[in-house]
Amino acid sequence: MTIIDKYFTDLTEEQQSKFSKLQDLYAEWNAKINVISRKDIDALYERHVLHSLGIAKILEFMPGTHVLDVGTGGGFPGVPLAILFPETQFYLVDVIAKKIRVVNEVVKALGLENVKAEQRRAGTFDDRFDFIVSRAVTNMPDFVKWVRKNVAKQSRHELKNGILYLKGGDLTEELEQFPKAIEHNLSDFFEEEFFETKKVVYLPLKYKI
Repeated sequence: MTIIDKYFTDLTEEQQSKFSKLQDLYAEWNAKINVISRKDIDALYERHVLHSLGIAKILEFMPGTHVLDVGTGGGFPGVPLAILFPETQFYLVDVIAKKIRVVNEVVKALGLENVKAEQRRAGTFDDRFDFIVSRAVTNMPDFVKWVRKNVAKQSRHELKNGILYLKGGDLTEELEQFPKAIEHNLSDFFEEEFFETKKVVYLPLKYKI
């Protein structure tokens, strides 16, 4: 939890309380349903919670924003972002039912009223969102095909509506067909070695009927 306080110094007592509960909640549920690798559960705050919050270093969601988290797994990046932005609505989807069960149990335990999580496959629904977030569920070309129709028409932020994608490594080839994509190195914000190759890729997407 100390690592979250290190980089996010303006948390309310309620936010601090919710963040502090994540370790025990995920340890408990991970013992029943494996949604986080065994080696990562002890580094939950660095490798999952803070990593998810890297998106918040690129954009602060305004109240009333709607965000879709595709392939959320155990609830990342959606759950940490939902704690940080309580007035933003988050819709978390994953194709694996047991992972969504864990997400819903965590959401219930934390009392997060701004999160809805369902077992759904990306590309099978037409709901629209200001931003779509994810953690490296596939390559960017395929991801864009999945979610392009889910981008809302009207932008309300300084950044135009689109994708905020957590990924690592050399993305030159993957992003070749997306000249408007911008890579933000998380090492610019977080000093831990884990973030040396980690990035947030922002890709504006036009509304598509």
